[in-house]
Amino acid sequence: MSKNGKSKAGRTTAKAKSVAGPAKTGQLLDLERYVPAFVTFIANKLSRSATAFYQKRFGVNVTEWRIMSLLAIEPGIPASRICNVIGFDKGPVSRTLAMLRERGLITIDADRQDGRSHSIALTAKGRATHDAVIGAALERERKLLSCLDEREREVLIDLLRRIHGNLGAVNDPSE
Repeated sequence: MSKNGKSKAGRTTAKAKSVAGPAKTGQLLDLERYVPAFVTFIANKLSRSATAFYQKRFGVNVTEWRIMSLLAIEPGIPASRICNVIGFDKGPVSRTLAMLRERGLITIDADRQDGRSHSIALTAKGRATHDAVIGAALERERKLLSCLDEREREVLIDLLRRIHGNLGAVNDPSE
């Protein structure tokens, strides 16, 4: 076919149109009851708003904050532990650690007991940033959970712990 839409025989060819009819109705998710969607939607919206809030007020995004908060709890942990606890892949964690190091918020030193591993810790500047952010983070949590009474909050936390502990049921790579 030539550029002008004519075939070798000189006839104009029609472009094929794909007219799709409505999809056949099958099973649909009830997004008001499907727990994986609910958890994902909540996490996405919380992360997006937290990044905007923390970036504006403290100069850190939510990924940086998550890593810094873990380093405050477990000083000197290796990157593999960060990946395991937070559930991030190695690539994003490595990039975030490099940025935190470049900004003077963390140190990364060779582990004295295992030369292949690295010990990661907050610097004084990183700890000061952590200490500034934590109050705001806890206030955001308080506001989020303000629709629940104390008993409901405890039930929610217990249920979330149990679901987190059961992730292996769906994280099987052979699925």
